Amino acid sequence: MEFTLLDRIVELVPGQRLRGVKALSLGEEYLQDHFPGYPVMPGVMMLEALVQSAAWLIRASTDFSCSMAILEVAENVKYSKFLSPGQQLETVVTQTSSEGGRYRFKGEGLVEGKTVLSARFVLHYFNLGDSFPSLVSSDLTLIQNLREKFKILSSRTA
Repeated sequence: MEFTLLDRIVELVPGQRLRGVKALSLGEEYLQDHFPGYPVMPGVMMLEALVQSAAWLIRASTDFSCSMAILEVAENVKYSKFLSPGQQLETVVTQTSSEGGRYRFKGEGLVEGKTVLSARFVLHYFNLGDSFPSLVSSDLTLIQNLREKFKILSSRTA
């Protein structure tokens, strides 16, 4: 199952920064279990929203050169408030460095302008075909699908 935790990209500065938005609705499947009677977005999903934002920044900055962007390290993750249905999470990720397919970020999640999440993390950006030549065609298919999703997410970028 795939969770898309970014509804819209509102600002993108390639190689530097991305700002996105996730509107939390009661229809989010994971809210049925977290917590029954008191639905809140799990912290790991809030972190994943930052990770997905950073992955879109890498893809847009590299002209979608790779198919995979995987969280490798998350550190200094801090949460200060719950996110409830009806609220909107603004994600802000800033690339701090990159080397050898590894991209470092600092990220922040905001609700109504107040920080509810902050973290530093590293994503590994690569193609499956680099290690498994038989998967080169899978990389191409994945990249095409990612380009199509990006068009939708960034269609109203300021």
